[in-house]
Amino acid sequence: MATSRKTPSFTIPGLTEAEGEKLAGILQDRLNALSDLHLTLKHVHWNVVGPHFIAVHEMIDPHVDEVIAMTDETAERIATLGVSPKGTPGSIVAGRSWDDYSLGRATTNEHLGALDEVYVHLIESHRDAREAVADLDAVTEDMIIGQLKQLELFHWFVRAHLENAGGTLSTAGTDTEKGAASKASKGATED
Repeated sequence: MATSRKTPSFTIPGLTEAEGEKLAGILQDRLNALSDLHLTLKHVHWNVVGPHFIAVHEMIDPHVDEVIAMTDETAERIATLGVSPKGTPGSIVAGRSWDDYSLGRATTNEHLGALDEVYVHLIESHRDAREAVADLDAVTEDMIIGQLKQLELFHWFVRAHLENAGGTLSTAGTDTEKGAASKASKGATED
């Protein structure tokens, strides 16, 4: 009979098992967030409608592939630290601290407005994770920094659809997906 070990019996050289387990816990939260993002992006890809449908539909898929690569990289880093990564749907849902994506079939502006909020929170939590690992392990920190670079770039792509020529976001002042979607549905604000 196979057993499931919760604590590592090894980790990477230069770290204690406790440090490896702490890093793995931080990364498990990132794995949950990235797995959720991958599924959310596919959901948007399937449910976006409106005049800019094809542009947004086709913009999302390459980033989905990047996010899938990030999840794989994160899970493999957890395993390298001597801990079993948890990637089942139940463990991801149980481990997340945010609500499920709230939009179904909606216009490109609505989905992009909601995604703006998704990315704000994801990037903030990724930055918090980078800070939490900075004093423990440079390799893990470097991995998170690389992921941040890709996430921030795609966030810029999303925001480019939501801003006017003066750089004002149509979602300015919102802090929920539905609020951002509603403001974005009215289009980019005037200068």
